[in-house]
Amino acid sequence: MGALGWLRGLFRARPQAKTAHAAPASLADRSAAARARFWEALGPTSDRILSSAPAGSRWPGGHEAYRLIHRGSAILLATDGLSDPLDDASATNGFEVELFIEGAGEGAASQVAGDGWMLEVLRRVAAIVAEERGILAPLERHGPIPLELTNVSASAAIAARMPSYFLTADDVLGVLIGGPEPDFATWIEDMPLSTVRVVPVVLLTAAELGEIRAGDSETRDAVTAALAAAGSGHCCDLQRESIV
Repeated sequence: MGALGWLRGLFRARPQAKTAHAAPASLADRSAAARARFWEALGPTSDRILSSAPAGSRWPGGHEAYRLIHRGSAILLATDGLSDPLDDASATNGFEVELFIEGAGEGAASQVAGDGWMLEVLRRVAAIVAEERGILAPLERHGPIPLELTNVSASAAIAARMPSYFLTADDVLGVLIGGPEPDFATWIEDMPLSTVRVVPVVLLTAAELGEIRAGDSETRDAVTAALAAAGSGHCCDLQRESIV
């Protein structure tokens, strides 16, 4: 072959390898990724997501899960799926809300997250929110919502750690959903379908719950403001004194 033919061979078009295109991520996967980015901005997250999906789960995607985040010496547990789309034809991200509870770390993460009182409280509140098909509308209309968790002595995790002054005589543990506000942004803006609000679950002492029971929305707002002013804010401190 002459020099000219050799050069032509070098530059002759060669068949191009076909590029494999990954299937587009599902709405559920994109939602999970957006939630992961949100929590990872607050602190290291556990590689293991605590999850359970009992038959008949009322969570939007039928999948109940919880994420563990470390914030300094504190531990934060968050629901991971209340904002999953109901299906591929959904126009919104599920209930457009995720719940979280934050408290002091109490030893090994698996112990605190796997069978501790924080996860038990969060699970109970999440079950009620899922049963009601969300809580965003009443939160936006009325502000923080007091909730009573009944028969709490039946929970070994709660009974083992909860000081007696947090529990009422009728075996109720009170929580406040949505207040006080945390010290970080409370909206996940980059969800694929709609913005999702991140909502704190805060413990109430029996006296604080009694005050709310006997009062009205102004009483609830006063308790919320007092908790914020006391310094613990949205964090659940089992050692704190009651504000009333």
